[in-house]
This record gives sequence, C-alpha cells and structure tokens, in this order.
Amino acid sequence: MRIVIPLVLLLAGCQSVPMLPGLSAHKIDIQQGNYVTQDMVDKLKPGMSRSQVRFALGTPLVVDPFHADRWDYVYVSHKRGRLVDKRLIVVVFQDDKLVRLEGEGAASATPGAARGAAAPAQAGAATPADAPRVPAQ
Repeated sequence: MRIVIPLVLLLAGCQSVPMLPGLSAHKIDIQQGNYVTQDMVDKLKPGMSRSQVRFALGTPLVVDPFHADRWDYVYVSHKRGRLVDKRLIVVVFQDDKLVRLEGEGAASATPGAARGAAAPAQAGAATPADAPRVPAQ
C-alpha cells in the first residue's frame, strides 16, 4: 500500500498539461539560401562571365561538382514553422559564359516587374509565369 500511493501520484504527474489558449512554443522565422530579386536577374545578360554573374547574384548556394556548368540559387523562408516561400533559380553556363536561367517560383521583389518565361528544366516541362529570364542583348 505504501508503494501504490506514491506510484499513483507519480503516474498522475505524467498526464498532459492543458495548454492555455494562445500559449505555444515560440517558433522563429528562418530564411535560408540566396534571396534573388527580379532586379538582380534583369542585370544578367547572355555571355556574361561566371565572375560577373557571381557579382550580380551573389555566391551560389549549390555548386555541383558533377555539373560544373550549373549553379543553383535556392531560397527557403519559414515563418512560425510553416513554409512561406521557396524559390529555385538555376544558372547555366557553356564555355564559362552565361547561356540561360531556369527557375521555379523565381523572385520578384517589385510588383509589376517585367516577367518572362525561362527555359524549362526538362523537355515538355511547364514553366511558371514568374520565372526569371535572361534579357535579350
């Protein structure tokens, strides 16, 4: 009997504690990657060197050693633990010169900014309307 009462009290303390309305764990806002705006993309021109592209867009988040002519600029934003924004811009080079951009959910910092279609990542793949493009010379 002496063991049963402390055991019951101990197990009673393991029940879930009711949460007060509006009281929850704090979840911080997290931004990861390269935030690339449409203005930054508009500065790119076909034939630019790698160093010029790096100056305009910043250092790429992913440089794949198996695809040396491809740079990936990835941006992910979480607010209160939920995914708010996810962007991917792929810069493709040929002979160390900018050839094209590919993108999913590309950045557009200013409303009404000029938007165009990017080269699809795969043959027949749909491209979002707000994907960045390399402006014509």
